[in-house]
Amino acid sequence: MNYNEAQTRDARIHTTALKRRMTELIDHMHLDMDRIDDPRAYTLFETSADVLQGLVRAYEDYDVVRETDFRM
Repeated sequence: MNYNEAQTRDARIHTTALKRRMTELIDHMHLDMDRIDDPRAYTLFETSADVLQGLVRAYEDYDVVRETDFRM
């Protein structure tokens, strides 16, 4: 998130930035899952990625509802 994004009061700017960061973290977890041998860590990363993916979907739903709220 750059300085201008951080200063705005438009929630969509913030939700977009947060979705991007969560998606990057999900991708990182999936890469790590391919690199580790510990089954407990694998499950931890997999569960964490699933939870974050659910949050990304919630943010996407929020953005869709916000767009329809402004249509007339």
